[in-house]
Amino acid sequence: MNTVRDARKAQEPEKTRRSEPRKVGAWREHHLWSMSISLRRLGTRPLGTLLTVAVMGVALALPLTFYLLLGNVQRMGDALGRNQSISAFMKPGQNAAMAETAASALRGRPEVADIVVRTPQDGLAELAEVQGFSGALQSLDANPLPYVLSVQPKPGLSAEDVSRLVESMKATPGVDMVQDTGAWRQRLDALVGVGGRAVALLALLLGIAALLVVGNTIRVDIQSRSAEIGVLLLIGASRPFVRRPYLYAGIWLGFLAGVLAVVLAVVLELAMAGPVGRLAAAYDGSVSFGGLPAWLLVSVPFASAVLGWLGARLVSARQIRRAAAG
Repeated sequence: MNTVRDARKAQEPEKTRRSEPRKVGAWREHHLWSMSISLRRLGTRPLGTLLTVAVMGVALALPLTFYLLLGNVQRMGDALGRNQSISAFMKPGQNAAMAETAASALRGRPEVADIVVRTPQDGLAELAEVQGFSGALQSLDANPLPYVLSVQPKPGLSAEDVSRLVESMKATPGVDMVQDTGAWRQRLDALVGVGGRAVALLALLLGIAALLVVGNTIRVDIQSRSAEIGVLLLIGASRPFVRRPYLYAGIWLGFLAGVLAVVLAVVLELAMAGPVGRLAAAYDGSVSFGGLPAWLLVSVPFASAVLGWLGARLVSARQIRRAAAG
């Protein structure tokens, strides 16, 4: 008897090991079946599926469009003056050596990208090119213009860094006055910051709206199949087994809506390319149009699929629990 009992105990782990691959295979097959049956069910009601995907797609395309506009506004600000040079006017009587000494002192600062020393003759030549000044300049006995240091800040500096650079320029020996557009830069930074926060909040709100749309669609689908769900639960099907096709339906809805959102965003991007190209030509090509980054376009459908899964998960758990109680 002890020998028989020991043999049975030795066979039990072997049977368990043999059953594990079967369980994994059955689990994988049911996932594949749930994926295909959920897509076929969506295809049996094309109008409802199309409306759900369209509403979600438009909702997800809006933050992408605002992100595109915000990025190009920031890029336009960079091109039209965000990193515009700062002019330091030397005091009257300063000569070329003094101006070069002041320029050398500023070149050592980390915020400075380049410095150009403009002589009084350069300034007089620029004024002579302006219509109406050539005659007045010929009547001057001497050149009244000072030396000017044209300082180009490094790209990407914050408003605080530029302010520190301006203060150091004002404190440089021999500098009489500093002309800067720092207030304009600060307003642009503040505007871009507000726009970025607005885009983030809009994306959050519209993401919640997309989640609710998927949840309502799955809720209606479960209610229409309540009798079928009740029978499955009576014959011993687990709740995850019953819920799985509805989760895949939410994933499909979210993924398709994300693809539609990307298509709409790309269409709007192409529609804006023409006017921005004409604007760039008006500014001698200093303004460029930037599209949405590739990583964002690729990630939107998958992020939308996660939203669809979450909406279906929240609704299906409650609805199936209610069907089991009924």
